Amino acid sequence: MPMIKIDEAIALAEGRHEDPFSVLGWQKEGKSGRIAALVPGADKVWAIAPDGKKTELPHLTHGLFVGPWKGEKYRLRAKNAQATWDFDDPYSFGPVLGAIDEYLIGEGTHRHLWQVLGAHAITHEGLKGVHFAVWAPSAKRVSVVGNFNTWDGRRHQMRRRGATGVWELFIPGLMAGEVYKYEILGAEGNILPLKADPVGFGAEHPPQTASLVRELGLHIWGDGSWIAERESVNNIHAPVSIYEVHLGSWRRVWDEGGRPLSYHELATQLIDYVVDMGFTHIELLPITEHPFDGSWGYQPVGLYAPTIRHGRPEEFAALIDAAHQRGIGVILDWVPGHFPADDHGLRRFDGTALYEHMDPKEGFHQDWNTLIYNYGRREVKNYLLANALFWLEEYHLDGLRVDAVASMLYRDYSRRQGEWVPNQFGGRENLEAIEFLKAMNAQAYGGAPGIMTIAEESTAFPAVTQPVHTGGLGFGFKWNMGWMNDSLRYFSRDPIHRRWHHNELTFASSYTYSENFILPISHDEVVHGKGSMLGKMPGDGLSKFANLRAFYAFQWAHPGKKLLFMGQEFAQGREWAHAGALDWHLLDEPLHRGIQAMIRDLNHLYREMPALHWGDCDPAGFDWIEPDDAEASVYVFERRAPGAAPVVVAANLTPLDRTYRIGLPEGGTWCEIFNSDSGYYGGANWGNLGAIEAEDIATARRRVSAEVYLPPLAVVMFTPA
Repeated sequence: MPMIKIDEAIALAEGRHEDPFSVLGWQKEGKSGRIAALVPGADKVWAIAPDGKKTELPHLTHGLFVGPWKGEKYRLRAKNAQATWDFDDPYSFGPVLGAIDEYLIGEGTHRHLWQVLGAHAITHEGLKGVHFAVWAPSAKRVSVVGNFNTWDGRRHQMRRRGATGVWELFIPGLMAGEVYKYEILGAEGNILPLKADPVGFGAEHPPQTASLVRELGLHIWGDGSWIAERESVNNIHAPVSIYEVHLGSWRRVWDEGGRPLSYHELATQLIDYVVDMGFTHIELLPITEHPFDGSWGYQPVGLYAPTIRHGRPEEFAALIDAAHQRGIGVILDWVPGHFPADDHGLRRFDGTALYEHMDPKEGFHQDWNTLIYNYGRREVKNYLLANALFWLEEYHLDGLRVDAVASMLYRDYSRRQGEWVPNQFGGRENLEAIEFLKAMNAQAYGGAPGIMTIAEESTAFPAVTQPVHTGGLGFGFKWNMGWMNDSLRYFSRDPIHRRWHHNELTFASSYTYSENFILPISHDEVVHGKGSMLGKMPGDGLSKFANLRAFYAFQWAHPGKKLLFMGQEFAQGREWAHAGALDWHLLDEPLHRGIQAMIRDLNHLYREMPALHWGDCDPAGFDWIEPDDAEASVYVFERRAPGAAPVVVAANLTPLDRTYRIGLPEGGTWCEIFNSDSGYYGGANWGNLGAIEAEDIATARRRVSAEVYLPPLAVVMFTPA
């Protein structure tokens, strides 16, 4: 009778065999062959031929059954005191991954990595099942475990694919919806904590941490026209007004235990609201799967899985489709800058520092207690590059806002001397991360035309938004953190002191066009004790609202695309809390409702007036008229666009009303098209009765001018009649 060496049999039974496919399944032996089946818990096992004839396989040891078999096709039947069950032997199937996939994975250039790694419901050699593949080069053994095998790592040990470090296994009979993890025998021979799939497309509801087999492509898209034309709404001359949203706390269903809205509910409620408010884009705080609610998604474990907190992957796709069919772009906040150290995640995935650096001076973020990807390792770089493309291709997202770029660019980020490792030239720049970001942008723009990428980058690193081929990082836009800090500092001051800090609002013009900027009032400004936007404003209740109206109006008039975090559009009174919902009841109060009405009007004005958006990233679209009147705290500037009517903006940022002469680019009648002191917005309704008349009086380097009324703490805008 065919036999297997006892030490080899015991190694298989104990999950220590590094090549189970060399023993299990049908193996040619002598003139025919033999079957070896590892079925722990079975008392008897039979091999069943296609014609129904069965042959019992003798029990060798430790749940390993071995017997002769002439043909190659068979099924197995197992029996114990509790049950009898039939199944197809995973070890009777050949590999799924092809030679080209192996080559590209090994080279680190597989652009569609998610199509070969992860868990895929497929038909292989005529049978339906699930193909699992995972990268774990230093592992001695990798097994798929789940409810389907009682989480027993002996039952589905995987096949190593040569030098790539990839392990794979096709398990017939499994379907989408299965819960699974990987059990890994590490490089030192120890069993590691069970690992979620790095390329898993779904996950259990937290606090559970297993991956779920999910099918991609279930949603039937209807956004072809949007995709074909979206470059026209994502370019530097287009109006871009972004509503930043944390899906879990935008609204909640309080009569159902305070649960967050589903993707299905968001596809109507959120999209209806964004359309009504006139925003052009939604930016989602990270929806990649994450174990800790309090990280807001910024500590992701499942980079390839939209969070189950709001529904299934196809329901997330339907949300994006719904936005597109209403003319709204969707940007994902993407986090390639760090990952958490949860045991079920990427940390020491195969028992070694696989995705991260071994040295904590390179691989650990002190600020966030998280790990840093090893961007210089080709497989890790490939993993992240493919992930960017995954969201753009599979979910039709219109852009990626890349979180914490500054922390990626510099090896000494938030570190003291001696706590970081210089690059190969002795410098502080992270050369590998820089090359990764360039490759990401080149691949994203090349693979998904019409999208945008956005850098959250707070330093003076050069050419962030210049093309890669000219030496830049290749981003489409960059958050203007300098403008944000200076303007918030200015507006938080008591108006009596603003004359001494006049340059805090003019300084940005010295670098406004050095990059393609977005002006962000993001979630970061209303957390961690920073209070709300309304709370930052000085004065009593009415003054706070007047200052906030002036701030927003100044933001919308200033060069740069716009971004506002949810709740700030109606002057949320308290700091944002991720575990609750926005204070929508505040809209019952006229002052809050007025702020909301003003943001709505600003968005529509911004979109309808080319002068207010065409030159956001082009110096031909802006000129100062009066930048120097610090004593009066007055600012006057012009916005313009080729072939379009100019807009003159005047801001009076003191509580004193003023009659003020402003220069104008041309004569005639000028209509007052916006006034932040309007009664519709909760103001005192002081203004210019709808229009002003230019006079032939030279003022502020303009040959004509007009005397205008500037309400206190207000911004007004004019355009030729």
